[in-house]
Amino acid sequence: MQRAARSGPSWRKERLLGMTIIKTGIEIMATTLEQNILEAEPRESGTKNQARRVRREGKIPGVVYGAGKDALSVSVDPRHVLRILRSDSGHNTIFDLALNGGERTKAMIVDWQYEPIKGHLLHIDLKRIAMDKALRVSVPVMLQGVPTGVKTEGGILEQMLREVEIECLPGDIPSHIDVDVSELTFGKVLRVSDLPHNEKLKFLSEANQPVAHVTSVKEEVVATPEAVAAEAGATPAEPEVIKKGKAETEEEGEAPAEKGEKKAEKKEKK
Repeated sequence: MQRAARSGPSWRKERLLGMTIIKTGIEIMATTLEQNILEAEPRESGTKNQARRVRREGKIPGVVYGAGKDALSVSVDPRHVLRILRSDSGHNTIFDLALNGGERTKAMIVDWQYEPIKGHLLHIDLKRIAMDKALRVSVPVMLQGVPTGVKTEGGILEQMLREVEIECLPGDIPSHIDVDVSELTFGKVLRVSDLPHNEKLKFLSEANQPVAHVTSVKEEVVATPEAVAAEAGATPAEPEVIKKGKAETEEEGEAPAEKGEKKAEKKEKK
């Protein structure tokens, strides 16, 4: 893939206040204060050849839809998209999408595709966002602290649920939800209902769904040297078919001897 010419920075961050809000264990990215801009160019759509041509030029094809407007085929710089996906808020990042440097619209990445072998970014779907309308998104759950069941009871911490689905305004989307598990012991289960809540977030995941618990360490049975040696020295049983064949061979070998003895007896009688 050819590298795109650096005619100018199409991605930049404008830090107005450069701050992050942390409230009740929920880290809220200040998307209205830290503004990201992604530039896109309209492109022709319809055939795989056109998509390949876009990639040869160092960009990737994408589609923009939502907000009651027609879908629009675009091309974007994959390096700038990866910066968004690898940021703290990841695919939940709200940014300004600028078409040909013109009018901007709030957008977010809702789907993307990688090439399975080399891992290159192949395609993205972008959605126009209305900042006054709630969105449904999945955010990661981050466990903080060392559980009592691990420190004093010899257990291990197991996390069963790593993301929860919530509904909130775009500006209130958290990068992740932190929860303290220091008091978690054997027999106690951390559930979705135990996660930090606030009035800005509506949890859509089932409240009783387990998030994490302390479980016992599974013992691994290790074979002793004596058992290994005994198993290695054991000779496999001979197949039944072979035994049967040997028996038949022996019986067939005895028959000629018996006939010879009978002939000898007849000669003596004569």
